[in-house]
This record gives sequence, structure tokens and C-alpha cells, in this order.
Amino acid sequence: MKKNLNFYITLWIVKLISAGLKLLGKNATYYPGKLALDMCPGFMGMLDKPKTIIGVTGTNGKTVSNMINDILIDNGYKIINNKYGSNIDAGIATTLLQGATLFGKSKKEIAVLEIDERSAPKVFPYITPTYLICTNIFRDSLMRNAHTEFISEIVSKNVPKDTIVIENADDLICSGIAPNNAKIYFSIDKLDTDTKEPHNIVRDIITCPVCNTKLEYEYYRYHHIGKAHCTKCDYKTPDADYVLTNLDLENKKMTVKSGEKEETYDLISDNIINIYNMLAVTIVLKQLGLTHDQINSSFKDLKIVETRYSKEEYKNYEIVTQLAKGMNPIACSLAFRYTKQQPGNKAVIIILDDLHEEAKGSEDTAWQYDTDYEFLNDESIKQVIIAGPRYMDSYIRCLIANIKPEVLVHKKDLIEATSELKLDGIDKIFILHDLYSIEETKQIKQKVKEIIDKK
Repeated sequence: MKKNLNFYITLWIVKLISAGLKLLGKNATYYPGKLALDMCPGFMGMLDKPKTIIGVTGTNGKTVSNMINDILIDNGYKIINNKYGSNIDAGIATTLLQGATLFGKSKKEIAVLEIDERSAPKVFPYITPTYLICTNIFRDSLMRNAHTEFISEIVSKNVPKDTIVIENADDLICSGIAPNNAKIYFSIDKLDTDTKEPHNIVRDIITCPVCNTKLEYEYYRYHHIGKAHCTKCDYKTPDADYVLTNLDLENKKMTVKSGEKEETYDLISDNIINIYNMLAVTIVLKQLGLTHDQINSSFKDLKIVETRYSKEEYKNYEIVTQLAKGMNPIACSLAFRYTKQQPGNKAVIIILDDLHEEAKGSEDTAWQYDTDYEFLNDESIKQVIIAGPRYMDSYIRCLIANIKPEVLVHKKDLIEATSELKLDGIDKIFILHDLYSIEETKQIKQKVKEIIDKK
């Protein structure tokens, strides 16, 4: 789009306001872009863009974009990103604004932008990503996002035709996005933990999207992730360009094959979601020209953000904090499943605070019944402590999952509930928290340490 006088006036005013907000100690990650779009609706289209734009969308978009940011910076690339800002149109406009000169020219060669799926119609008319990564499409925030078909269709209809889309072949919803675009697919070969029958409540693709015949799964990994085909037409899990052929959790390695070439990388996490994330990140970085050694050297130093996962050894006990994102039944189910799969005897503390003011939650608790609390019904889990605003909802769901009442503690007050922690026979304490319960999680962790100290 051609720059006009309104564009330049808007640019200068908003840059001045952005600088003022920063002087006042404000993040200035949303408002400047919002004001720019209000004053000049075509603002994003008129701004010059970096030569290469990496877009990231899907349920795990923030984690993937953060990993790409960190590795590029670690290797000396000068980039702009919305790591600390909003992933909707206003936040993306702010990011591009901050990376532009007073004449609207881009100061950087690469942009890494997390893009909210619902914002696709407002972003993609003005921005054409060189690559768009989608690792997964899961149920998330039912009140806002409705069903996965609704979300995937919004993205699919708006992806620019010149964008190369990097998609998870094992996610049949994700892999169907932008069918006419150039694609790079990635996949993980069959694992020992994969099953012939589904073991989750939620499966968001059961019938063939072409002919509506029931899909036949060769194996399930979790929920709708796995390998499947239609028995009546040629619809199937697409063949992948990059395949994780060997997953060595004991030695924390993954081997990735592309064509005849195989490369081995160090894992930063044994969580299957983060392994998929690493695979997607590896592919886009290879497209940008980074070598195996550059990528793997950064992986070795990379850690999952503490607000997502942390592990600490404390006086012969292991204390783990892990995000179990409220209003997202698959994220919660995977957190519960991961907890169950870890060795040793465990106590689990759950805070699912989707009523937090930042979460903009509602009284809709349907997602609780899509969540596999059944994973917590396990002999290795000796105690389940439920706290926070949703403590009664989670307690009822635990009872439906046939978790024994004597194992359960349910109290609204976080510290009062945590005080009931019993350490006898326990090796690990898992604190499963919501996205907006970070400070509360710190308080609970401190209380757990006090209980250990007393013992």
C-alpha cells in the first residue's frame, strides 16, 4: 500500500506516544498499535516490512515463537518480535512500528510474529509471512474460539497464497489449513506409547472431512494426534518432509530425517508437545540457513520458560511446576498425563483459575468435562489437592473420574489447601497451575518448602 500524509502523521504521533509510555515505565506493546490502526486503518499495510517474516499460529504459538526468537538472537540475528506483546492486530502493529524508522522503513531483516488465529482476517491482508508455522489446533477458550473447525477455517481462508506453511502432519486439523499453499510437513514416527484405541475424552476429528466416513486410525498419540486414513477415499495423514525417526528420552536426543539426511539434536524437554515444538522450530531455522551446529548449540542452552515448566530438587523432594492452561482441556489433559507418567509417588496440587480478571473467564465450565481428570486416578498419585476459585468444579470432576475421596483435599484458599500436603511416601510434588496464577504458584511452592522444612 502506498504511504500517504495520514500515514506519516500517524507514525510520528504514535512513535512519540510510544516513547512517552516507555519513559513512564509502561510496556507500550498494545496501545500504540491500537491508536495507529484507529487513526490510519491501513497503517500495517503501509509500513515497510522486514525481508523475512516468520508467522506462528496455533494453540502453542507463543512457545514456538519464543524458541525461534531466542535461537535467532543467540546466533546474532537482529530481529523484531512480539514476544512481550499482544498477538492480535494492535500488538503486531506495535511491533512493526517499533522496528520502523521515522519514515516507515524497516530497521530489521527478520520479524518473528505470533499471530492469534482469530486475528488472521485483520493481519494477513497487510502482512504476508514468508513462513507460517502451525504446530497444532486444539480446543481452547470455548466462549471465544468455539470449535476447532471454526478456528482452522478462519486461518485457512486468510493465509496469503505466497506464504509457505509449515504444518504438523500428525494433526489432521492443522495439516488441512491452507490446502493450496506450498507446504512443509513434519511428523514423529510411531512411538512405543502410541495406542490402537483412543484414551482421551476429546477427539476433534473423527470422520473424513472429504466424504464424512469414519476415519481409521493406525495409532493414536493423544486426542486427535496420530496417523489415520479414510477407508472410502484417498484422504490420509500427509507424508512428512521432516520426520523425527528416533526419540531417545533416556539420553535426551531426537533424530530428524529429511530425505536421506539424518541429524540428531539435544532435547530441551521430554514433554511430547515441546518435542513437536522443537521439530517445527528446527525446520524453519533450517529454511533460514542455520546449520545443525548453530541450532543444536542453542538448544543446549535453551530452557522452557519457568512460567510453563520448572523443576527443583529440594531436600530429597522434587518440586515441579507446570502450566495446565484453564479453558483448554487438551493442555490440561496433557499436563495430567505427563504427571501420571513420571516415575515415583506424587502429590498433585491443582489451581485452575479461569476466573482471574486477566483470563476474562465466564461461568462456562464445559471445558472441565472435556478434560481427562482420569489420568490423576493412578496408584502413583497419593494425594490430589485442589484450590482456587474453581476448586468445587475440579473436585466434582475428580469424583466423576472415580478418584477416591480420601485422596482429595479441596479448599478455596491456596495456602490453607496446601497446608494439607502429606509427604509420607512422596517423592515428587507437582503444582499444576493456570496461565494467570504465576504469583499464586510461587506462594504455594514456598509453602511446600516450609512443609518440607518442618518434616
